Amino acid sequence: MSSVLGDGWARDADIREALRARLREAHYGEDNTLLVEEMGLCQGEVRIDLGIINGHFIGYEIKSPRDTLERLPGQESVYSRTFDQMTVVTCERHLLGVMEMVPAWWGIELVSPDGPNVTFGCVRAAQQNPSLDPAALVQLLWRYEVLSILTENKCDRGVRTKPKQVLWDRLVSCLELGQLHDEVRRHLKLREDWTVAQRLG
Repeated sequence: MSSVLGDGWARDADIREALRARLREAHYGEDNTLLVEEMGLCQGEVRIDLGIINGHFIGYEIKSPRDTLERLPGQESVYSRTFDQMTVVTCERHLLGVMEMVPAWWGIELVSPDGPNVTFGCVRAAQQNPSLDPAALVQLLWRYEVLSILTENKCDRGVRTKPKQVLWDRLVSCLELGQLHDEVRRHLKLREDWTVAQRLG
């Protein structure tokens, strides 16, 4: 761990390390649960710091004392389209700003230094996203995954060689949101060539 600066940890990496350990402990032994880092959303427009994929898509965005909140409005727009639940993990310095910028259904965790460690306090528990966007969900999938779902549902005719956007659009039009959500989660958990991911089960 690095030294403490004022009201929190010096680096995003310190908070990330503590949050990663906390999530591993919370979901230890859960079959079919995936912890991912730096997952690109909406064609790489933004990347979520940490995500849990199990029966839901759960995102965690870190705002450390050395961060600014300049990117948060853009991140909020994408995360709110994609995740079932979202939590910002932040420090006292950014707390009021975060509360003003994120929707009421987002959770907020406050981190504080405790000697060589970091402690977490719940300011607001995350709730269910009221407005998932199917067009954002399908963009989590790679081309071969989209084709696999389309083929399984007999919706692949005429689009197999088309660009990814055409495939995404066909998938959105082919499946109801609930089924689409399940298929995206299933294929993400089957994916073996993640850059940074850990199976917790």
